[in-house]
Amino acid sequence: MRKSDPAGALAGLLGAHAGNKDDKINVAMPCKVIAFDALALRAVVQPLIKLTNSQPAQIMSVPVTGNKVKFELDIGNGPREFETVMRPALAAGDVVYVVCADAEIKNTLSGQVAAPDTGRRHSRMDAVIVGVMPCSL
Repeated sequence: MRKSDPAGALAGLLGAHAGNKDDKINVAMPCKVIAFDALALRAVVQPLIKLTNSQPAQIMSVPVTGNKVKFELDIGNGPREFETVMRPALAAGDVVYVVCADAEIKNTLSGQVAAPDTGRRHSRMDAVIVGVMPCSL
């Protein structure tokens, strides 16, 4: 007759629950660009890390960050300071790094402090492309 191990069963149950919960927390991941809208600065991306037997779902309408840069240049009349905005130039197939915000970002994309409309946390729906991976430079 086999003895049951209540502590082992509980540990297994809690471990399985914790694993399922952790799988729903998204922090950051490398993704491949499927499509890029240069005017809207949004992309469709395919996550490259496969954590299950199925392909990861594409993430739609991901905002892409740019850069605002100040620099000094001397074109003959002494050094002058310039400022420029560098918009991303992504193409299908580029590998990018995507981060997932702590909370819903939709209401903050205009630059205003705002409360989220939902309680979601670390969702792929709140992903932002923050850079291009070295293999695509």
